[in-house]
Amino acid sequence: MKRLLLAAVAALIALPATAQTYKPEYKLSTVVGKPFPWGIAGERWGDLVKEKTQGRINIKMYPGAQLVGGDQTKEFTALRQGAIDIAIGSTINWSPQVKELNIFSMPFLMPDYKAIDALTGGEVGKDLFKLLSTKDVVPLAWGENGFREITNSKHAIKAPEDLKGLKIRVVGSPLFLETFSALGANPTQMSWADAQPALSTGAVDGQENPLTIFTVAKLQNVGQKHVTLWGYVADPLIFVVNEQVWKSWKKEDQDAVRAAAEQAGKENIALARKGIAGNDESVIKEIEGLGVTVTRLGEADKKKFQAATKPVYDKWKGQIGADLVAKAEAAVAKR
Repeated sequence: MKRLLLAAVAALIALPATAQTYKPEYKLSTVVGKPFPWGIAGERWGDLVKEKTQGRINIKMYPGAQLVGGDQTKEFTALRQGAIDIAIGSTINWSPQVKELNIFSMPFLMPDYKAIDALTGGEVGKDLFKLLSTKDVVPLAWGENGFREITNSKHAIKAPEDLKGLKIRVVGSPLFLETFSALGANPTQMSWADAQPALSTGAVDGQENPLTIFTVAKLQNVGQKHVTLWGYVADPLIFVVNEQVWKSWKKEDQDAVRAAAEQAGKENIALARKGIAGNDESVIKEIEGLGVTVTRLGEADKKKFQAATKPVYDKWKGQIGADLVAKAEAAVAKR
């Protein structure tokens, strides 16, 4: 009997750490689900992780920021506290807690996709990942939600004065509120969950989001008949794991999760730009085919908007960090 008891104890001791420390499921938070590129990235990351870890790590996606009651601006805090295990987060939504992430929301800093890549793939991106690593999370890879274009139900927006008095839904970021106020609009902060009903009832006149959000959410059906391509800010996404969750995994599984994030991130960026970037304008043509007026701004037009928002840019350069902004400006200039 004693021999059997000793054998049982030895067997328990020999069990791998995964049986004791790994959760049966890890919660992944995203603001939108499929078929948005962001949601597709979340599902793809989970599938790749399961494959690369031979099923040791199983991820379940919770879209709609449902793990924080739909309030996407609380996502990063919940991630730090461990209420969320994993997230693909918006740099905009996390900027209230990490002020340096506002770099991507500086009006008209990034004129094209090469500028985004120069920041996320260069020293600015490394600096931001280093900073995030001090805040109880482990950043792994970049993704993309895209350039944010403005839409509304009233008229075409070609100059700053066209925004005067328009009620525009914006995310919960002080920088966004100040930018639209400087343009003469009436910015209204609300979650994405509340935005579509507000557009439908006319509680707000317009919103700003990547074109992939417009097409998948069918915003033409909630009165958004005018789109202006101005590319005033972009919204990179970040693949992140809670630090304590990360530490609970074996090194080989950490490497697998990182590789999966990098792969899913690259696929996400390609999908977010499909039909919009380069010579492929199929998404833009699709929107025009829905009876929506698409206005393309020339460089002279963009400079008017840039001039109107310059006081906001200058103010936030100090708040974000003059050195970081200067590094970003230099990277964009050299792209």
